[in-house]
Amino acid sequence: MTFEGWTIFALFWVVFVTSPGPNAVNCIQNGMTHGFVKSLWGVLAILTQALLFLFLSAVGITALLTTSPTAFLIAKIIGAGFLIWLGIRAWFNARTPLEGHDVTSGSIYGRAFAISTINPKSVAGYLAAFSQFVMPDVPIAQQMWVIVPTALTITAASYVTYTALGAGLGRAAFSAIANAVVRRVLAVCFIVYGVALGASSLPGFSR
Repeated sequence: MTFEGWTIFALFWVVFVTSPGPNAVNCIQNGMTHGFVKSLWGVLAILTQALLFLFLSAVGITALLTTSPTAFLIAKIIGAGFLIWLGIRAWFNARTPLEGHDVTSGSIYGRAFAISTINPKSVAGYLAAFSQFVMPDVPIAQQMWVIVPTALTITAASYVTYTALGAGLGRAAFSAIANAVVRRVLAVCFIVYGVALGASSLPGFSR
């Protein structure tokens, strides 16, 4: 992956993991309920899920590349379309209250892992995002040494921040991420990325 490609991927991943949703809400509520240090178990669960889904995405992309370049191209276009759909969905849901869940019992880790797994941005979202930045002429394993640390570092920074905001600011932090303007700005970012990445996948398009 070139430095330019890495920069684009890193910027995209920032948008991808900071969009307000179930993971962010759970991290803030964990921070409010359990304090910062104990709530880091929830962040660890999200990182576990991220690592698992990055691996599954890599396996899926490898299978597509092995099958045919055409299948990989189709996957990239479908993936870009899915990102656009996430953006449109987020735009229309911007004024919908973010649902929270009271933490009364059970494991913080297990609950956070379950929430991140059923998140609409889960397997399909990771595959869609991942497929846009993989170079077909470079072994997947080689690219994973760049993609995985970058994705996990940004993911950790995002949800540690949400957890800290919950511990420090409480409901003020929850109100901030629930703001319709903030959510719509991030929704537009998804749509713009999806359109740009989809266009770059088309034959004859030069980056």
